Amino acid sequence: MSEPIQILKDEFRRHLETFYARLNLTPPYESVEKAVRTLTTIVHALPHDEQARIVADPALQWQQFRAAFETSGLVKKHRGIIAGLVANRAALNLPVEYDHFLNFFRR
Repeated sequence: MSEPIQILKDEFRRHLETFYARLNLTPPYESVEKAVRTLTTIVHALPHDEQARIVADPALQWQQFRAAFETSGLVKKHRGIIAGLVANRAALNLPVEYDHFLNFFRR
């Protein structure tokens, strides 16, 4: 596996772990692994120079992470619980970049 893909996989996994930990939720492990595989598939299909550009640009990383989060179906897990938590965004202990995931749960 190429280095950019591994870097992105590790970063995505770290963000997912942080996301669920800060929401005090047990991660849906099989779905998390599916999301990581989805990210791998998405990024692997891109030219190597595009992969390198994504690694160097956090905005592009979050674009890919968001796509994998949605495409993998991870967005459907804990939906009701997270939607309730998102109602009071200010109370969540998550940096603003996690809104890329949280926005899927807004009512």
